[in-house]
Amino acid sequence: MQIFDALAKRHHEQVVFCYDEVTGLRAIIAIHDTTLGPALGGCRMWQYADDADALRDALRLSRGMTYKAAVAGLNLGGGKAVIIGDNKTQKNEMLFRAYGRYVQGLDGRYITAEDVGTSVREMEWVRMETDHVTGIARSLGGSGDPSPVTAFGVFQAMKASLKYKTGSESLDNRVVAVQGVGHVGYHLIKHLREEGARIIAADIDRDALKKVTTDFDGIEVVAPDDIYDAKADVFAPCALGAVVNDDTLPRLKVGVICGATNNVLADEDRHSTMLAARDITFAPDYVVNAGGLINVANELEGYNQERALQQAAGIYDITMNIFRTASAEGITTLQAANAIAERRIRALGQIKDRYVGRPPSRLHR
Repeated sequence: MQIFDALAKRHHEQVVFCYDEVTGLRAIIAIHDTTLGPALGGCRMWQYADDADALRDALRLSRGMTYKAAVAGLNLGGGKAVIIGDNKTQKNEMLFRAYGRYVQGLDGRYITAEDVGTSVREMEWVRMETDHVTGIARSLGGSGDPSPVTAFGVFQAMKASLKYKTGSESLDNRVVAVQGVGHVGYHLIKHLREEGARIIAADIDRDALKKVTTDFDGIEVVAPDDIYDAKADVFAPCALGAVVNDDTLPRLKVGVICGATNNVLADEDRHSTMLAARDITFAPDYVVNAGGLINVANELEGYNQERALQQAAGIYDITMNIFRTASAEGITTLQAANAIAERRIRALGQIKDRYVGRPPSRLHR
């Protein structure tokens, strides 16, 4: 991978490679765009195939955070961090404190939070070294686990998607294929079952599957690869990204794709066009899962869960506006979401240019 070419492709501002010999920390922090404010995004811990794979993930995820914040109406930019390692066996206090020192070194340009493979506990270790962290425990003035608010936002986007697709937002007796039943998937299933939806579930984590089938009745479990063949009203990917790709897309038998996963589409332009051609309504993932960002962003103003949930409920209207824009302009839903985000970034960038003389955002030169 040509690193600077990769940065230029998506207009990234900065990438920081973090290495600590004592703790074994190997991390990448990617800052995409700070036109709207400091970059906020989670820290993911995963066993990547190689360093290039980790960098690609950080770059894609950080760009998604920029657009997510913009569409959600937040005054934040986009960033993301990845720690290369096994989140089951390698997490410890010293590793995350070392990571926290690198975050502190960015002096507020990047604010970190939990993500796949990390939790409130790790963010509390990070907090020992920097104030630029969210997603900490309620007892420390934070918001705790953002999963319930993320799931509530996904639920709202799913209702909007069904309303647009079928004319009814009701989930009663609808079939939803949920891929990944961890923190967000679990809370999403809770909302869906309360509304009378039927659930088909898949996960590589047997413990997560056991918990969801124990706590909720009527859950049909299928093998991880079989979820793509499930006949359902909605496919809800809530695990890792790029699950809609050249191999899986032709197998889908659903009317709507709406889930919490970041970067659902392996190739954004091509696969969003292919979904539209098959009349599958795609709710852009960074809009659908914005509840998590909304939740931790509330910590910056003094956390109030009721306020966070009210803001996450607004994802319904945001999603509907994207569908209407796509229809009116004859573009894909992903193109519509991107256009809405870019218009807000451009508008605020022009205001800042007028008063402080900063150059235009890299997204729109």
